[in-house]
Amino acid sequence: MEHPTRIVGFDPGLRKTGWGAIDVISNRLIFVGSGLITSDGTKDLASRLLELHNGVMGVLQRYEPQEVAVEQTFVNKDATATLKLGHARAVSLLAPAQLGLPVSEYAPNAVKKTVVGVGHADKKQVQVMVKMLLPKATFDSEDAADALAIAICHAHQRGHKAYKIA
Repeated sequence: MEHPTRIVGFDPGLRKTGWGAIDVISNRLIFVGSGLITSDGTKDLASRLLELHNGVMGVLQRYEPQEVAVEQTFVNKDATATLKLGHARAVSLLAPAQLGLPVSEYAPNAVKKTVVGVGHADKKQVQVMVKMLLPKATFDSEDAADALAIAICHAHQRGHKAYKIA
């Protein structure tokens, strides 16, 4: 019997970072968990990043993934907002690297195209497809649904990467 590969996906944000965990067995996807990591907006940036780091590490230690996937940053019109998002994204990249986990990054359009079939799908379409692909999935926010979509994208793309390496 093939052992499952656990994948955790992160949808980084400074206020809210969504996370989603799935198991992959052959071509089967199994929902494991999802949720939200938040930071206190009244605190300074360094304290908020520490809160996110502690939350990401907590998810990684609890779910013990073999692989991690993180959504790439899209550029906002507001440079300050983009920079803050970049800081939060760095936390989502750094924490798994500290644990020696491989991390893959995916553009938002690549995630949508993989999960929905259209690169410019809206949030509702992503949620519907996540629910179809993971019928037992529960998520309490768009960010958690997006994180599951990122994990699903990685589950589909990781096979392609293995073929390229071979």
